[in-house]
Amino acid sequence: MTPAAYAVLNTEAVTHNLSVVRRHAPAAKIMAVIKANGYGHGLLRIADALAGVDAFAVARGDEGIRLRKAGFTQPVTVLEGFRSGEDLDAFLQQGLDTIVHSYQQLEILEAREETEKLGVWLKIDTGMNRLGFRPADVAGAYQRLRQCRIISGPIRFMTHLANADDKADPKTPQQIALFNDTLENFPGERSIANSAGVLGWQEALADWVRPGVMLYGISPFPELTGRELGLKPVMGLYSQLIAVKPVHQGETVGYSGTWRCPEETLLGVVAVGYGDGYPRYAKAGTPVLVNGRRVPLIGRVSMDMITVDLASQPDAKPGDPVTLWNEALPVEEIAHCADTIPYTLVCGITQRVQIIERESDAQ
Repeated sequence: MTPAAYAVLNTEAVTHNLSVVRRHAPAAKIMAVIKANGYGHGLLRIADALAGVDAFAVARGDEGIRLRKAGFTQPVTVLEGFRSGEDLDAFLQQGLDTIVHSYQQLEILEAREETEKLGVWLKIDTGMNRLGFRPADVAGAYQRLRQCRIISGPIRFMTHLANADDKADPKTPQQIALFNDTLENFPGERSIANSAGVLGWQEALADWVRPGVMLYGISPFPELTGRELGLKPVMGLYSQLIAVKPVHQGETVGYSGTWRCPEETLLGVVAVGYGDGYPRYAKAGTPVLVNGRRVPLIGRVSMDMITVDLASQPDAKPGDPVTLWNEALPVEEIAHCADTIPYTLVCGITQRVQIIERESDAQ
């Protein structure tokens, strides 16, 4: 049976996007961020496509365990770190590296008797005000870590950029300078740059870079698309028309009648909705491709369907192909029309959307 809504994943694009990372950060090791089920693209699928990277980063321990059980042997860093001694046991069993960002974690490590079992990144909060030790507390945390028998290898250092997607914002160079000044007298590898750091801030390129969204062909900058940065989108979302019908002047369309027909037109119903991951708050006028040509969304997005104005396509018929986003219709544009960010769209694809993997996204 033909799927109503389906996503096509272009795995060749992942390799291309990784080459863009290498071009921008030729001297850095690459820790590919594949958290949140590979940003909605499939954790194991993306890990396999990125098998040549130096390490992976995930948000939570269960993601790292999935990688290990699937046979991936690359270093894996858990960005949220462990939360308890039980978590730490699993990290040790699976050979996962951890972020250390809190005094609670230090106390757990200090109580352990194992010797040289755990790789550690010390997280420094330079202005994100989320996870990490404040710069004034780094020396103390570092000295305590050095006394922990369980730690294997040199302690490494990491921070996270809060505003790197805004190239005019002074906070990013301030964060970078604070990170470097704090660690002036400390040995150990450093990591600063996320995707926006890799693409927009040369001074953020340290020993390691941590690209995330750019690996999936999506721009970290709100004013640009991935294509404009030389990236290739990995995901395309597609469906088809399931009904075509006339709508008369003055009639309303969809829940709450938020769209009223200004003149006689042809309405198309598309088998996709927020139950598939299409954004609930996409506005009227959001572009949709029907037969490869733009038409506007009309009416509210419902769970299973959207409606579009087919005035420019009087010959459209049920079964005609529909594109919700792909290389020709950037996901960044759809996110803008829904007052959100593209991360939420690709991460929000639901289980009922059929995934089709191809080496090129020709539709």
